Amino acid sequence: NGSGVSEDPDWFPSTFSRMSQEALSAFGNGDLYLEKYITSMRHLEVQVLRDTKGNSKLLGIRDCSVQRDYQKLIEESVFNIPKKTQQILFDHALKLINHIDYVGAGTVEFIYDLKQKKVYFMEMNTRIQVEHPVTEEVVDFDLIKEQIKVAAGIKISGKNYLPQLHAIECRINAEDASKNFQPSPGTIGMCHQPSGFRTRVDGAIYQGYKVTPYYDSMICKLICHGRNRSEAIQRMNRSLDEFVIEGITTTIPLHKKLLNHKKFIESDFNVGWIDKEKII
Repeated sequence: NGSGVSEDPDWFPSTFSRMSQEALSAFGNGDLYLEKYITSMRHLEVQVLRDTKGNSKLLGIRDCSVQRDYQKLIEESVFNIPKKTQQILFDHALKLINHIDYVGAGTVEFIYDLKQKKVYFMEMNTRIQVEHPVTEEVVDFDLIKEQIKVAAGIKISGKNYLPQLHAIECRINAEDASKNFQPSPGTIGMCHQPSGFRTRVDGAIYQGYKVTPYYDSMICKLICHGRNRSEAIQRMNRSLDEFVIEGITTTIPLHKKLLNHKKFIESDFNVGWIDKEKII
């Protein structure tokens, strides 16, 4: 709702004081962190892998900017980002994992300021992520297998990759997007999952599967890839049309809407576009 954001220097003292009082009241400590507020950004992440012998691998960049309330909905291979910026991301990621002597698979995440064309480090996720298939499908690299090899002290294989294909992943959640993403637990009735060339479904749902309200609402992931972004979008649309999950409400209709939105097709979006334009 904008609280804590000071968009004018004259507002800063009063905003700082108000937020400090809120922090003191809630947590008993009025100390605040100050961060640069970026109004238009992309969420980019570099997939990394490093073994116990100091060998590092960079496995491409993912764009995770299609979000609702900062929760990822669609992830895809990096696109529409200058090569110079991509190289900066690679350089920063490699420097970080070598400096901390990191071991295992992980992602180094960045904010890309679309207005200033600058990159800012955000965080590192020291694990395999939900969107790792986006990388696997375009670099022919089994991250899970390699992660196990790292844990066993075996030297990792492969090389650094700059993917030539394009992959898209949709997180299929048991939620009703038309009702502010209300959870939709229940028993799945008919269930038909898409298949075919360059189409992958990660999940364990089936007819009779019970979706409970106790855990994360994501029930599966649909990943499609193609020779380019346009082909990947077309394949994803076909796959979403084939996907049938009865008995509960899912985010499949929302994914169809987003994939066919003019701004998505033209890659004219940022992290906040869904919330700002009230697309849902």
